[in-house]
Amino acid sequence: MTTTALKTKTTAPETSTDRDPKSRTILGRSLKSLLFHGVSLALIVVVMYPAVWMVASSFKPSSEIVGNAAIWSSNFSFDNFVKAMDGIGGVSTLQFFGNSLFLAVGSVIGVVLSSTVTAYAFTRINFPGRQLFFTLMIVTLLLPFHVVIIPQYIIFQQLGLVDTYVPLLLGKFLGAEAFFVFLMVQFMRNLPRELDEAARIDGAGHVRIFVSIMLPLMKPSIITASIFSFIWSWNDFLGPLLYLNSPDKYPLPLALRLFVDQTQSSDYGAMIAMSVLALLPVLLFFLIFQRHIVEGVSTQGLKG
Repeated sequence: MTTTALKTKTTAPETSTDRDPKSRTILGRSLKSLLFHGVSLALIVVVMYPAVWMVASSFKPSSEIVGNAAIWSSNFSFDNFVKAMDGIGGVSTLQFFGNSLFLAVGSVIGVVLSSTVTAYAFTRINFPGRQLFFTLMIVTLLLPFHVVIIPQYIIFQQLGLVDTYVPLLLGKFLGAEAFFVFLMVQFMRNLPRELDEAARIDGAGHVRIFVSIMLPLMKPSIITASIFSFIWSWNDFLGPLLYLNSPDKYPLPLALRLFVDQTQSSDYGAMIAMSVLALLPVLLFFLIFQRHIVEGVSTQGLKG
């Protein structure tokens, strides 16, 4: 008898009992996948519902907003957006947008300039007390902002800078944002020092090394810091509330508050419509640069 015949006789057909474990495994994986996607969709609905409700409510009359959790309405109109664009108290909404944009862009410029220079000093320049100063800077991350509100306000009031944008921007240009300095320091520590040494051999100084070598390599962390600084400044409410008194200098967060009880009744429709308009720049800014956020955070490292 040949080898082929022996294999034919000894090989038994696959029974249904042998296939049952495989079928149960495939069925179990399918059920797990179905359960996972079902729970994910339910969580997405819960998380997205407030945002969807806000957008839908911007098209509703004010009488249907308060105490109504429904999304759809039969009285959809653009009247709220028309009222929102008219402004408040003689100040146009475009001016509020301009004030917020000025503060946000100024914050980005100040944070990028000061934090990169400070990070270069901490990582590439040896000076007495470097570790002590860096430790003190990190400790300020644990200091609540509310602790220094009164001393800062007294200082700016004595200098005659209240009701100006200086108190809101000065700290950005002086490297007072410890979080962004720490982000830059951690990123710069991962850059090889051989680049500095090669540049020094060619006769480059600290300024040339910083501008020509460090800044181009720090693009991911710079973009990350820019995005966070822009969003935090755009949404800041407490700072402008403390230091600004003139309505024509208000940014959008303070302007939104004016819609509440500006007369005997609150215009919630216009307030929500302006809130939707205020979210658009932040949303677009984030969508354009979101890839750089992941890249900057993932490459900055945590070694010290």
